[in-house]
Amino acid sequence: MKIGFVTSILDDYGYEEMIDTASALGFACVEAACWPAGGAERRYAGVSHIDVGRVIEDETYREHILAYAREKNVEISSLAFYPNTMDGDERKRDENISHLKKVIKASALLGIYMTTTFIGRDQNKTIEENLELFDAVWPDILKYAEDHQVKIGIENCPMLFGPDQWPGGQNLMTTPVIWRELFRRIESDYFGLNYDPSHFVWQGMDYIQPIYEFQDKMFHIHFKDIKIHKDKLAECGIMAYPLDYMQPKIPGLGDIDWGTFVSALTDIGYDGYACVEVEDRAFEGSREKVEKSLSQSRKYLEQFVYSP
Repeated sequence: MKIGFVTSILDDYGYEEMIDTASALGFACVEAACWPAGGAERRYAGVSHIDVGRVIEDETYREHILAYAREKNVEISSLAFYPNTMDGDERKRDENISHLKKVIKASALLGIYMTTTFIGRDQNKTIEENLELFDAVWPDILKYAEDHQVKIGIENCPMLFGPDQWPGGQNLMTTPVIWRELFRRIESDYFGLNYDPSHFVWQGMDYIQPIYEFQDKMFHIHFKDIKIHKDKLAECGIMAYPLDYMQPKIPGLGDIDWGTFVSALTDIGYDGYACVEVEDRAFEGSREKVEKSLSQSRKYLEQFVYSP
């Protein structure tokens, strides 16, 4: 496996400085944030370390992106853009799909052939209604990805944390039951998972067994931990906003058994990219803290992961 990190946490770093940081901290790869220009609607979004429009139009820029990463011995595991492609607002939906297609095309032009994203969800509609929306929205996106030979790894985050995403959340692809149904509806070698175990922990689900069942769909991995505050959960219950009783942490500081998790990945022969996703507020407030979160995460994970 190759240990990297999601670059969104380095939101005020330019591309070269981000790559320099990854190299200096000993990471093998990065999952490069590729949001469109403009403000973010939520935390850890809106970051753009690679301008995909420029990648498409400017061969010199494209060559620079690849050459600089190669010079620093850092691979780009994926181009990352996590929007809501099934937003209830059709204007937002169309804008998100349009940019996602640019990310897919740029991934092909850069020879990365991986894009990590969400399925999306209309948070005010039922699962059944969203399945119908999936049928309307995603065949075209996946056909575009297939045409460019780009794999799409869907993260299993419910995108349901507070009142802004209530009641249904903004990402449909959150459980094995739904995965089976979506993979049945669109059978494609380019449609798979960017698997993050932390989201199963706070939902009270088994985060190990799906690795075996969906081993052929494990395109990309996120290393993020989660801490359940049992005293808070006992007070507010599972119907509360999830952030009322849980807290994202860097690997090793939450409730995930990382030895068991990585062991399962080795059982299925997974030897791809695995990227730390930092959303731990204890490590925010300065560049020093952010870089410490990355360095500490890598050092912790290397006791389980052999990273060439």
